[in-house]
Amino acid sequence: MNKIHTFAALIMKKIIYCCATGFLSLCANAQVGIGTASPKSTLDVNGKITLRKELRVGGTSDQAGNAGLNGQVLVSQGEGLPPVWKSLNVSFMEEGQYKLINSYLSSDQAGITDLSNGIQADNIYKNNVGDDITDVTKGKWSKIAGLANNFVIKNGKNRLTYQFQTGIEMKAPNSGTSQSVTFTCGVFRNGKLVAVRPDKVVSNNNTEKSGIQDYIFTLNYTEQNVPVGTQKLEVACRKINTSNLNSQFTVGRNVSDTNTVSNAFTLESIMKIDVIEYVTYKSN
Repeated sequence: MNKIHTFAALIMKKIIYCCATGFLSLCANAQVGIGTASPKSTLDVNGKITLRKELRVGGTSDQAGNAGLNGQVLVSQGEGLPPVWKSLNVSFMEEGQYKLINSYLSSDQAGITDLSNGIQADNIYKNNVGDDITDVTKGKWSKIAGLANNFVIKNGKNRLTYQFQTGIEMKAPNSGTSQSVTFTCGVFRNGKLVAVRPDKVVSNNNTEKSGIQDYIFTLNYTEQNVPVGTQKLEVACRKINTSNLNSQFTVGRNVSDTNTVSNAFTLESIMKIDVIEYVTYKSN
């Protein structure tokens, strides 16, 4: 009787083993769904995934996949191909840091020609932040039209960096006599002065250049916490004083297209604006 029971038990074990083997084989060739009754791929997960160890990709039946290196990100190679680990040169930003949001670069070769010979200087030697560009009591400003730029600030905690460069040229009436022009250029945001720097160009008895003197002017400034909203940025210059009213004077271009000393390209104006905003993250 005991032999009969033992034989029966062996038969049951074999049946169960065969059934289990058949079930696993069937699953290996089917689509598996977790959280869904109709999977659309080999493994279809409808829900959150918790991964407690490394994620390996590109493996085979004989070799484990690649777990990547510390700091690498997983990049898709397209349909039908395994993703790959890649290193990024751009650092991840943490909350509380500042991030470059946008850069705006503009150039101009038309420059300013209406401050040249015969135009009186305004003789105003002082400006204050907030001066209106249209207030002639604060100076007679001439704009460099091609440098105007419009942009939007979205975060009130920010930094705006302005980098302006232009060529200055003057020509003395007499190449053998030194002459000078004192001038200033400023950056205006929504018509109000935010940055300014005065300077002076001197011809220095430049007989070999027929009295022409070239000079590079730069203005760099960082403005903080500009209000949220649309901003318009402009650059303008003015003539403060001149030693000779007949001295020719231009900003961002040459005084004459017939001279062989310079041209509008070599003296062009360039303006770069960097919008840097404070990094914050919103929770879902």
